[in-house]
Amino acid sequence: MARIPRFTRHDQPTVYHIMSRTALDGFPLQDTEKDHLMAIVAKLCKIYFVDLLGFCLMGNHFHLVVRVNPSDGLTEKEITERYKLLYGQEARIIPCQIEDFSNRLTNLGSFVKDIKQGFTKFYNKRKRRWGTFWGERFKSVIVQEGETLVNLLAYVDLNPVRAGIVDKPEDYRWSTLGYLVQRGNRDGLIDLNLGMHEWNEFNSSEIIRKYRQFVYETGAVRGRSQELEDRSQKSGVRSQEKERRGIDMKIVEKERKRNYRLSRVDVFRHRCRYFTDSGIIGSKEFVSEVFDGVKHLLDSKNERRFTPVSGVGGVYSMKRLVGAVGG
Repeated sequence: MARIPRFTRHDQPTVYHIMSRTALDGFPLQDTEKDHLMAIVAKLCKIYFVDLLGFCLMGNHFHLVVRVNPSDGLTEKEITERYKLLYGQEARIIPCQIEDFSNRLTNLGSFVKDIKQGFTKFYNKRKRRWGTFWGERFKSVIVQEGETLVNLLAYVDLNPVRAGIVDKPEDYRWSTLGYLVQRGNRDGLIDLNLGMHEWNEFNSSEIIRKYRQFVYETGAVRGRSQELEDRSQKSGVRSQEKERRGIDMKIVEKERKRNYRLSRVDVFRHRCRYFTDSGIIGSKEFVSEVFDGVKHLLDSKNERRFTPVSGVGGVYSMKRLVGAVGG
């Protein structure tokens, strides 16, 4: 049976919800694998004319919410810059390649193919194996911006809560809220729209606060459904409601009282998780001293920058640590 053609639009910016599962048993995407997959997505979002609106990387599948921009209106300079990002600053694109390359960099299928092939090469080399990693072809759904988009993003962010991995969505580092809160949207990876532009909200802090509120309230509804399910089981009356986990109502009530604003304690707690990711952390003098003693062990010959950890006076990191946003 022939495959059903994928629904895509090429004449205007279009939002897609992308889903893909592994072909392997269990949960092959562990922390290291998720970090690498996330790095591949981040790199390709800079190369392709694609905006990352949201994501969640789970143990055996991933969700991406992206806006693919059309090739119409792209300048030769923009295309050349992306070509060099992909092939190196010394690479030169010839005129007859420009149209084909611009079409590639605005193609949903090419974008996902590069993600999946890049990760498969990494995984197979790491595990010393051969063969496919991903299952059937990826699924994609065209999504309307505005209310539909914010509902979709909330659904994606609540994946680890529904799976029982975390109690709060921002506690999961490989998701939209986790990246915004724990990494401060490092390098501007996520387009801070979050479905709020349709309501004329363009202040980044307010967008994140309102989005957190929406996710929590959505998760709370699902949590109440689970409470009803638990009560029905105790009473012996089987509920037709599918079993679903949600955010504990005590957590939701606490966030409501704070109007969904992140406190300094929250910011520091999440930032602490990344202290172990740094090569060196301490005072500026300490970091500089230690770095001078170990820099010969590093492959990179570039001078490392020591970045102050915002919100923690006098603490610096050899590896960039970013404060949370939206507080």
